[in-house]
Amino acid sequence: MDARSPTITPKTQDRQAELTLRGIALGAAITVVFMAANLYMGLKTGMTFSSSIPAAMISMGAFRLMGGAGILENNIVQTQASAAGTLCNVILALPGLVLVGHWHGFPFWQTTAVCLLGGLLGVAFSIPLRRALVSGSDLPYPEGIAAAEVLKTGHEEQGGRGLRDLLGAAAAAGTIGLATTGLKVLGEGLNGAVSLGGAVFRTGTGFSLALVGVGYLVGIGACLALLTGVLIAWGIAVPILTALSPDPGKSAGAAAEAVWSGQVRLMGAGIIAVGGLWTVGSLARPIFGSIRAALSGSGGLGKDHPREERDLPITWVAAATLALCVPLAILFAYFAAPADLGGLMIVLAVAATLFTVLFGFLMAAACGYLAGLLGSSSSPISGIGILTTMATALLLPLILGHSAGPEGDRFVTGMALLLTSVIITTSSIANDNLQDLKTGQVLGATPWHQQVALILGVGVGAVVIAPLLSLLYEAYGFVGAPAHDGQDAGSAMPAPQAALMTQIANGITHGELPWTMVLIGAGLGVVLVAAETWLKRRDLTFPALTVGIGMYLPLSVEMTIAIGGVLGWIAERRLRARVGPKGDAKADKAVGYARRRGVLLASGFLVGESCIGVLLAGTDLLAGHSSAIAVAGKGFAPYATGLGLAVFLAGLAVYLRMVSTPAAAQRGA
Repeated sequence: MDARSPTITPKTQDRQAELTLRGIALGAAITVVFMAANLYMGLKTGMTFSSSIPAAMISMGAFRLMGGAGILENNIVQTQASAAGTLCNVILALPGLVLVGHWHGFPFWQTTAVCLLGGLLGVAFSIPLRRALVSGSDLPYPEGIAAAEVLKTGHEEQGGRGLRDLLGAAAAAGTIGLATTGLKVLGEGLNGAVSLGGAVFRTGTGFSLALVGVGYLVGIGACLALLTGVLIAWGIAVPILTALSPDPGKSAGAAAEAVWSGQVRLMGAGIIAVGGLWTVGSLARPIFGSIRAALSGSGGLGKDHPREERDLPITWVAAATLALCVPLAILFAYFAAPADLGGLMIVLAVAATLFTVLFGFLMAAACGYLAGLLGSSSSPISGIGILTTMATALLLPLILGHSAGPEGDRFVTGMALLLTSVIITTSSIANDNLQDLKTGQVLGATPWHQQVALILGVGVGAVVIAPLLSLLYEAYGFVGAPAHDGQDAGSAMPAPQAALMTQIANGITHGELPWTMVLIGAGLGVVLVAAETWLKRRDLTFPALTVGIGMYLPLSVEMTIAIGGVLGWIAERRLRARVGPKGDAKADKAVGYARRRGVLLASGFLVGESCIGVLLAGTDLLAGHSSAIAVAGKGFAPYATGLGLAVFLAGLAVYLRMVSTPAAAQRGA
């Protein structure tokens, strides 16, 4: 045991520092780094990663260099930095305002207001829900418990080894990302399409270690559900639709892509919508029970409450929620001002504010319950985004009628996406906060200290998100948005989930949404939800929402993520064969070491590749054109693909060895 890490007891915890200036400063720095990484990864793939565990490891390593710190101070840092992994979910909808042409970039004050107000509402909603869903329930909170275990292990053992693993993986992935995206000497992936009797089949994979890390983190159950979505989309739906509506003027690959983007993705949206509705409906009773429990016990900062049960007072929370309604209404009114609605603008602003607060609380409670049941990563944020987009796009015309003028359809689409962005942010933050508060409960932290840290994390994240989004957009652009001078269309970021929600909102407001595809997806969703329920009773994971996600993310992204999930499954089976079966204490400890090391390495892959992507975006922006440091031309592409494949396979082999060899895993933990 490290001499600077004494044994944790209740008395020593009471004497430990928690909310410190150095911790706040370190948490802010980590927040900015992971914010940049998550924005890049989310716009590129549609998926973000949880920053709690890697933030905890960086915090422990940094504090060791400063002479050491208590476990509760480290917990505050990871609590604050966790906002980076959740506030970034605003990219599920906000880039849609650029795609529809309502914005031509990301205006600082409006973007910051969306993230700050939505995030603060999420923190406010999580405070009354803590007693009912954390301290007053037996929900497992798998990710919160995992973060607590990482902090305890790092406190008791040589936690600096874990930091070296994370930084080493980040350096490796960053170097490969530089060679791929920057220098263009390594290919990004393989793909191909073949036509059989008019039916087009397409396959492919990327070479991204970051996406492999995503697959490892989400696990084999979610990856199998993702592959089911791939099979339905690319193995059944696309071949059938291309055979029924052949397009001789397009290549096989282009025809498959057009059918997938215009029709098949909407089937995935139908699955996600049904999954989201089923989740919210099944949680109605515990949600209202949580509200009643929160109102019956006010909590507070007084000494009559044990330190581990002291929340920010519920009266403060209620007052803050009401106060936030004012800037929310101003935000919506300012957004609506160019539409020249007259007196109707006030009605719209008030109605939008009420909908955001009430519907946002309902969604936050549902996500918080699911965070406790399945973990933050399995909460239906995408489903909530799609449900909100559909609801707002259908309700707004009832308020506006024809008052928005000739640009009314575009305004309704933009307003729907703005409301969705705020509600997604609220739900995401509440979802993650309850996981953090569970970590604090396990460690004996003071809830109100964590709640203040969460507010600070939201504040820092909200301030930096607009400049980072602007940097990425100016450097790369988005698929479907007009390209700027000097941008390479091939490097445009897909922003897949924002594109899907924009497609849904546009289709509803213009009356052109292919409801047949949505309804087919909804029917599949009913079947998949039934299958998920049946499998859950047998302790098996097969989330229906992830099947829907598998139908609308790009194929190369899905296949690479699936490789990571399969690799993790193989690694654990190999390790079990070497150390012993489940239930054996020594074997379980070895598997735990390996899993923790795998999580740190995967997080390092994500951070390294994403940060290089952000730095390259800055380089391209300064140079005035894309691929500013490329040294290989288009003629080198076949060789780059071969080299990229070789490096990718080598990386997979090394990763598999590091997380499936007992001695290596224990040395790295």
